[in-house]
Amino acid sequence: MILNKIPGGDELLNPQKILKDNLNITAGSKIGDCGCGGIGYFTFQAAQIVGETGQVYSIDILKTALKNVEHRAKMLGLKNIKTIWSNLEVYGGARINDSTLDFAFLINILFQSQYPEKILRETARMLRSSGQLLVIEWRPGRFPIGPSPEKKITKEKIADRALGSGLKKVKEFEAGRFHYGIILQKI
Repeated sequence: MILNKIPGGDELLNPQKILKDNLNITAGSKIGDCGCGGIGYFTFQAAQIVGETGQVYSIDILKTALKNVEHRAKMLGLKNIKTIWSNLEVYGGARINDSTLDFAFLINILFQSQYPEKILRETARMLRSSGQLLVIEWRPGRFPIGPSPEKKITKEKIADRALGSGLKKVKEFEAGRFHYGIILQKI
């Protein structure tokens, strides 16, 4: 019996390509990877781009995920990553000052919440004026991986809820076989 290979890692989402092709991140930028997860795919790519003068805040509600990110950052010698334990559904909960971040990421996070508008609002709070938010979510349909179709959140719903958080959509793109991406900008 031949099994189809299910993609993972960079085959599923390629952070280096996504960041390079869709955001103008420069050395010295401040970034929030909101819901970074235990692997921190986007955290580590961003940390390399922003360099020693930049800062990446890895934010998650799971302390084990943050410990994994801390351990890997130490192994890689990256001193520009700071972990923050927070529930992104709580306004002001991330303990990052208002209008601090140049960029923020929400990668496969919104579909997991019953309150995606609260997460968008908290993330928008941390972004400076004209700061950009990268949102990546699962495309509609049924796939061998990912959430069931009824749990997925549409591009239209994200754009609509983003407006209520002071964000406007500036770009859409394909983020891989199973994902779409949206760039939102703080108004």
